[in-house]
Amino acid sequence: MKTDFQTLKELHEYYAVNNRCGLRKIATQPVYEIIPPTSGIVFIGEAPGKNEDLQGKPFVGAAGKFLNQLLESIGFTREDVYVSNTVKYRPPENREPTDEEKNSCRVWLNAELMFIKPKILIPLGRHAFERFVPGAKISASHGLPFEHPSGIPVFAMYHPAVALYNPNLRDVLKEDFAKLKDYLDNGGELNKNEIPESTAFSKSKKKDIDDILSM
Repeated sequence: MKTDFQTLKELHEYYAVNNRCGLRKIATQPVYEIIPPTSGIVFIGEAPGKNEDLQGKPFVGAAGKFLNQLLESIGFTREDVYVSNTVKYRPPENREPTDEEKNSCRVWLNAELMFIKPKILIPLGRHAFERFVPGAKISASHGLPFEHPSGIPVFAMYHPAVALYNPNLRDVLKEDFAKLKDYLDNGGELNKNEIPESTAFSKSKKKDIDDILSM
């Protein structure tokens, strides 16, 4: 894996050419950000939608606007954080990304995270969360911090888009962002009593995700 990039823009331009994702043939363009976050906070969604595909930037549609509101509710702006996706191209009709598509962008996301060196990872929704905590369910894990073999904490969160289809989850997301603020304000210490035992990492799981981050 190429690692000697000077900027995120250079990294993304390299992987936009050197990737195996079949979606690149039908998408308008790859979707990514090029400025590392000053806060070290990185959000990871699942895949771009229509607006993202047209603009080449992540989370610029309705879900992105709600994400901005959630960030503002805990004292952050989009400029303070970094937002990415497990897949860099829009799936047709906004369908969920396949395992093959996620795997084809895996090295790209790995390189992106290695360059940024995040202080905390916040996966948004099932596809991103299962990438970092295999076997865990977002419905049982949202609003909770998790250990990761890389040493970078993972804080589970519903995808903001779910609130567009299920208004009842708007308040859940607001509550989870308040929990995230408390977590960050307390120095990011893991409360291991809050981590469900069924989703704790085992040695067998660790070897399966050693290639996720290698900092």
